[in-house]
Amino acid sequence: MATAAVLGRAASMTAKEKRVIVAASLGTVFEFYDFFLIGLLASEIAKAFFSGVNPTAGFIFTLLGFAAGFLLRPFGAVVFGRLGDLVGRKYTFLVTILLMGLSTFVVGLVPTYATIGITAPIAFITLRMIQGLALGGEFGGAIIYVAEHAPADRRAAWNGYVVLTAALGFLLAVGVIIPLRLSLGAGPFTDWGWRIPFLVSVILLAISVWIRLMLDESPEFRRMKAEGKGSKAPVAEAFGQWRNLRLILIAALCIVPGQAVVWYTGQFYSFFFLTKVLKVEGLTANLLLIIATALSAPLYVVFGALADRIGRKPVFLMGFVLAAVLTLPIFHALTTYANPALARAQENAPITVVADPAECAVQFNPVGTATFTSSCDVVTDAVAKLGLSYDRRSGTGPATVQVGSARVAGSAGNTPDAATQKARFERELKAALAAASYPLGDADPNAINKPMIVLLLFVLLSFGTMTFSASTTALLEMFPSRIRYTAMSFPYNLSSAWFGGFLPATAFSIVAATGNVYSGLYYPIGVAVAAAILSLLFARETRGTDISRA
Repeated sequence: MATAAVLGRAASMTAKEKRVIVAASLGTVFEFYDFFLIGLLASEIAKAFFSGVNPTAGFIFTLLGFAAGFLLRPFGAVVFGRLGDLVGRKYTFLVTILLMGLSTFVVGLVPTYATIGITAPIAFITLRMIQGLALGGEFGGAIIYVAEHAPADRRAAWNGYVVLTAALGFLLAVGVIIPLRLSLGAGPFTDWGWRIPFLVSVILLAISVWIRLMLDESPEFRRMKAEGKGSKAPVAEAFGQWRNLRLILIAALCIVPGQAVVWYTGQFYSFFFLTKVLKVEGLTANLLLIIATALSAPLYVVFGALADRIGRKPVFLMGFVLAAVLTLPIFHALTTYANPALARAQENAPITVVADPAECAVQFNPVGTATFTSSCDVVTDAVAKLGLSYDRRSGTGPATVQVGSARVAGSAGNTPDAATQKARFERELKAALAAASYPLGDADPNAINKPMIVLLLFVLLSFGTMTFSASTTALLEMFPSRIRYTAMSFPYNLSSAWFGGFLPATAFSIVAATGNVYSGLYYPIGVAVAAAILSLLFARETRGTDISRA
């Protein structure tokens, strides 16, 4: 009923109001279309641009390439934020969408590593950083533009429509990728078909630019300029005055980190977990996430409307707390319903590596150059390559792997018969795992409980819908019009970059270092807890703020 009521109010918008939201939102569609392309095509991109290293390293480098798009976002926020506060919202995010769209298009044209060598990954990461620079001014500009058009009592709900387009970006990405995979087949798609989603983005770019050219400037910006109250030095005013800098710090350290990790855990990390850890076939995982995303998308507007009624702070705090409490149980449940054979084996016959801690190195080798020769390193590397979760226990002597009650003696990589011993160890390990009913291949598609997976993903995604509309509205209401573009965009993009953009790579690195497939989740959970506490202490409620103050 609540969803129907909110969407019903949307139907009463004028044609001009709808055009404002659609035009501003197209950039957000583009932003998340591109980011989902990088995530969904990570394996193909790794083979194309990072084939000079081993496959695991290539995949991690692709995730780091994904994260590289966030590195320049804070700088883009300063550059384009200043431009937006000086010359206007409309023209600034017209420039940003052109930069972003052209960079996305060119990714589809970059030759492979096999053709141009190291230039390929350099070009890919460079284009990602150009996109990040543009995105630093894009999202903040879209949110501010819509908010400065919105009625005061519907500001968060209107912003909910802009944020909702993040889900549309995902749906558009998979809507292009899945038919291509099915029609071209695995070989051609991996060889060249993955480029098509990047190339066809030029159509979305043309539509976006055309619509934005027809927009008027924000009425709030026009009023401010007409009254001569615009800032002549928005960067200096935003960062040089303590009252503004204090609010930037609260936004960057209290509010945005929680929103970033909660949203990216649900929308990105869940897909990687399903495919890389639980071995769910990629197409199946995509379809399940599509359904959950489509079902949860209206909640951005619903929780935005709730924030208009009860305040921004209670709504995004609710999202932080629920995510902190329920994320780990949800991922355990995903294992149970996505790969029940693996869940049973983990419960009945847990894997433990017993070794001398002094012999154990961190099992994280992104560039593929490290050499692991101790018995602890050899056995943990073997278990990790099988994608299985394990615990560690201190012991003496050569390392062993315990699978339930079975014990397999490890091998060292620095003995004369190292190759023979390694082959013996891997053979005995696989036999012990098979005896304990561990599935060593893909998840059984007939055993996947798809309705439960969709429900779990829906709940996980709903935490992000609670935090996003409410928190971004709070950010823009914290700052005066004269510096709003600069002051809002910088903390949002800084914390989104460092806490959200690096989440997939960080979480998988933690898993690689510890051996526990759930350990990566402690990163977003810890950040959500810290954000909830800090926001409770330092963030003020902004509902009812007059954003026309210059």
